[in-house]
Amino acid sequence: MIAHLGMYDRPETAAANDRFWSAIQAHLGAGPAALTRDVDFWEVWHSPDLLLSQTCGMPYRTRLHGQVQLVGTPDYGLPGCPPGHYCSVFVAHKSDLGKTLSDFDGSRFAYNEAVSQSGWAAPKTHMMDLGIAPGSLVVTGGHRNSAQAVFERRADFAALDGLTWELLRKYDDFAADLIELERTTPTPTLPFITALGRETPKVFDAIKGAIADLSPEDRDTLHLRGIVSIPAETYLAVPTPPAPEQ
Repeated sequence: MIAHLGMYDRPETAAANDRFWSAIQAHLGAGPAALTRDVDFWEVWHSPDLLLSQTCGMPYRTRLHGQVQLVGTPDYGLPGCPPGHYCSVFVAHKSDLGKTLSDFDGSRFAYNEAVSQSGWAAPKTHMMDLGIAPGSLVVTGGHRNSAQAVFERRADFAALDGLTWELLRKYDDFAADLIELERTTPTPTLPFITALGRETPKVFDAIKGAIADLSPEDRDTLHLRGIVSIPAETYLAVPTPPAPEQ
């Protein structure tokens, strides 16, 4: 079996993630001894051995729906977001202080990947609603990389996962040179998933119990406030804008 919690796993959160998984495993009474790391996310998500992972809303609605089961949605207690929701945060370099998002119409935009809800779908939909569009596109492979691209002036602005933005401001010194421009409308955050055929209520209850068992320090490190049930239909109803290459 595979347990994989790679979405917000970074050196500063790894130990707390390990303890989170150990608590989940204890409640399940089954599962691997350790989290799987340094593997291709798609390989994990498609594996019939998947016990627990976390995916993004856009991969779920565009590729994984019907191939995996939703377990539940973490509540990260993000500002301005209902439980189990998050948003994208548009950022720019501090030298652009005073500008609004509309001032970046036609400017270089950094995004992590084309199938990212927070890096591409939500910000692109938001910009379309405002009647603006990015100019040249800088694909970076990760939210932190997108933030660095703006910091290094290889891009003019970027959109980051709301929780990633919180972690960057806590752990990365270069984030002090970035400013927040605007936030998108909240959408359901990254859901926990499991392979077809598994008992999702049992996994849900194990996660719920594990969150309660975590120390206040670990809950704070992982920003975990709880787990909620958001129907698949709610994820599937989120708009999918044209792909970057279009």
